[in-house]
Amino acid sequence: MKIHFLVIGKTTGKYTTDAIEDYKSRLKYYIPFEMEVIPELKNAKNLSFEQQKEREADLIIKSLQPGDNIVLLDEKGKEFTSMQFSNYIEKKMHTVNKRLVFIVGGPYGFSQRIYEMASEKISLSKMTFSHQMVRVFFVEQIYRAFTIMNNEPYHHE
Repeated sequence: MKIHFLVIGKTTGKYTTDAIEDYKSRLKYYIPFEMEVIPELKNAKNLSFEQQKEREADLIIKSLQPGDNIVLLDEKGKEFTSMQFSNYIEKKMHTVNKRLVFIVGGPYGFSQRIYEMASEKISLSKMTFSHQMVRVFFVEQIYRAFTIMNNEPYHHE
């Protein structure tokens, strides 16, 4: 299994990119992990929210491959503790043959087409975070999940 993290819009801020790169470099010891950035839409201010979601959906779909297991990071998704998320990832490692694709949508969420393609939704918190911070938090949680699976001292209860 490979983990593919798909986001819309480039990551900004040196602290954010540095943190993501740090966790990505740590993850390579556990699992193939890649983060793909879909460029932000051009002239988005001339589009309605629905039009933006549909155009983003077109770009998301182009990045998907047959056999992908799609999980949306969505405020209405299931919440996990870090231990539960580690168990979730471990189960996926036994059931997903190709790529486990986690997707962060644009500022207005996902189009209905993307919701229909997803096998499930997960939420990082009931709080709202910037799309930039979600990237850091999520990549860190993937790393934490693997340290938990491997009984490493990174995670403390």
